[in-house]
Amino acid sequence: MLHKINLENVLFLDIETVPEYPYYNDLDAEEKLLWEQKTTYQRKDEFTAEEFYDRAGIWAEFGKIICVSVGYFANKGDVRQFRTTSFYGDEEQLLREFKALLETHFNRPQQLLCAHNGKEFDFPFMARRMIINRIPLPLKLNLFGKKPWEIPHLDTMELWKFGDYKHYTSLRLMTKVLGIPSPKDDIDGSQVRNVFYEEGDIDRIINYCEKDVIAVAQILLRLRNEALLEDDEVLQV
Repeated sequence: MLHKINLENVLFLDIETVPEYPYYNDLDAEEKLLWEQKTTYQRKDEFTAEEFYDRAGIWAEFGKIICVSVGYFANKGDVRQFRTTSFYGDEEQLLREFKALLETHFNRPQQLLCAHNGKEFDFPFMARRMIINRIPLPLKLNLFGKKPWEIPHLDTMELWKFGDYKHYTSLRLMTKVLGIPSPKDDIDGSQVRNVFYEEGDIDRIINYCEKDVIAVAQILLRLRNEALLEDDEVLQV
């Protein structure tokens, strides 16, 4: 089935998230209580709610999106080309810009969104944050009432599972075993919060996010047993 997909109909993406507020004490009393309740199972007895707050970016109720990077194939004849671009800054604005992209250039039924662990993280996180920001969901993220085969999403981690629902494989591990250059040559997801709030280096985060997008595209190529992208085939727009 993968070989029947026209790669130019796939929008590859990755998001970077951080806690909605820089510090735990920025939460009001009710938010602190809700955070403590939300994370009781994950924290167990190892961390207090305050100590655990630097991980708030993985929950849409307590985090926010600071960057959405996308990539797509724009081949010209026999010349293969993969273009990347990013939306970043104010969350509401970047989500509206991303939505506009979906509704203008990736709005046809045969077009798909693709991310690594996207079905468990990226896609639902974006949908929830759009609703929180009072942004009507674009069709590609509005899954209400859709049957499984109608959902326009590809997930490279799900494809790698081959039906094994207990199996989790990180993007870094997949790139390693498939012989793909690692996108994790600078920072990883656990460092994004500090780079954003303490260093204020959004450019570093954008670069990291776009490398992940390229890696997702490379994984799909390997799953199709096709040649990997060369550096000169990747363009930032």
